[in-house]
Amino acid sequence: MTHMTRVLLSIVALTALALQSSFAESKRLPFPGKTLKIDGHDGFLILPENPKAPTSWIWYAPTLPKHPDKAEAWMFKQLLDKGIAIAGVDVGESYGSPDGRAIYSKLYEELTTKHGLAKKPCLLTRSRGGLMLYNWAAENTDKVAGIAGLYPVCNLRSYPGLKRACGAFNMTAEELEKNLDQHNPIARLAPLAKAKIPLHHLHGDSDTVVPLEANSAIMKKRYDKLGGKMTLEVIKGGGHDMNRHWFENQAIVDFMIGAVSKN
Repeated sequence: MTHMTRVLLSIVALTALALQSSFAESKRLPFPGKTLKIDGHDGFLILPENPKAPTSWIWYAPTLPKHPDKAEAWMFKQLLDKGIAIAGVDVGESYGSPDGRAIYSKLYEELTTKHGLAKKPCLLTRSRGGLMLYNWAAENTDKVAGIAGLYPVCNLRSYPGLKRACGAFNMTAEELEKNLDQHNPIARLAPLAKAKIPLHHLHGDSDTVVPLEANSAIMKKRYDKLGGKMTLEVIKGGGHDMNRHWFENQAIVDFMIGAVSKN
């Protein structure tokens, strides 16, 4: 074996190890759960002890290599103790694009037909997970019990901006601008209001990453006008951070439990 061959084999081995480590890291969930493959995308399912069929569930986004994490442990425990499962799938930085929404539909089909989960989950959107789940929900109102948000992105103009987001939509920024109402959560609220889907957001008035006024506040104004029911709890001085008041809020946990209990 030549020196060059040994070097190449070492590189291959190290690359494989790195990929394995990355996969393992991506599955460090707050509680033990199942790993799923949805059309090549990594997903997860955390089931309560002795789940009843159909099992109520919470759909979490964004599911990324390090999300969900220990920050959600407090709320996840309360949900699991009530017999409620938590699930999600990594669609990358898709920003609520049609490609990401297609993977979400496949996750929904997998969980409801093969894992005994209920037909109407409550969606839990954290930060940019708002773009992902709200866009899916607007097209699948018959499959949604409610939507909860932790400083969620509701407006593509606000975050990440059209120039940054357009690639995920296979468009130029100009093309996305022309078609924005088909892909921007704050412009897609009418179907949710018609279906009487309740919303509950926590958002800080000092959030500079996902500003309150351009996201949850404008969503509430529009949803109220459409006759929808939305609770917006504004955290004074709250930013886009890991403060416990986002993740240990009893009201939003009670909202999620109440939403799925009506199925």
